[in-house]
Amino acid sequence: MQRLALFDLDNTLIDLDAAFRLWATEFSAEHGLDAEAAEWLVALDQEGLPHRESFFARTKARFSLPDPVDELWAAYRARMPFLVHCRPEVLAGLSDLRGAGWRVAIITNGTADNQLGKIQRTGLADVVDGYALSGVEGVRKPERGLFDAAARCCGLTLAAGGWMVGDRLAVDIAGGRAAGLRTIWVNPGRQSCVTHGADHVAADVVEAVTILRTQKELG
Repeated sequence: MQRLALFDLDNTLIDLDAAFRLWATEFSAEHGLDAEAAEWLVALDQEGLPHRESFFARTKARFSLPDPVDELWAAYRARMPFLVHCRPEVLAGLSDLRGAGWRVAIITNGTADNQLGKIQRTGLADVVDGYALSGVEGVRKPERGLFDAAARCCGLTLAAGGWMVGDRLAVDIAGGRAAGLRTIWVNPGRQSCVTHGADHVAADVVEAVTILRTQKELG
């Protein structure tokens, strides 16, 4: 098996949930809303709506905001890259992984401006070989096409296998397995799920990198 490691971005390499809470607090203050509004926004986010446009349509209606949905959505995309952070040990782990002969890529669903902004501002762009963004490639995880694109940006194909690391079972783990990759489920809460199907479970991405570094069956 080749040394190819694909990493999800949101809530795998970066803590998007924490950044979203910061955004919700800022957004509420900017629009003259109270603290309960920020909690409502966080709860709505956790419902897992299919697209942020749906999120902002409901937000606009809930608070009778005058701003058009597309402007609210655009402002969120512009702000979020400034709120996310990547822990130094994560950056170091990815750098060390590449130093050990691995090719490393980020594979993420989302608009190109938002996701690329996060990758660049956190320093992740400097410690990976490339990235595949659904907003650029026109295909989303768990579809195989985005995994193919991530491998290509590393100068490789999926034919010789590799690894997928992510926090979402249906998108990252099931998608990675369907693409012929071994998988590591990043599960911070250690929630039980007998049917997760991952090869390994890690408390965070740093542990996932350690698991990759200890693999013995690489060709």
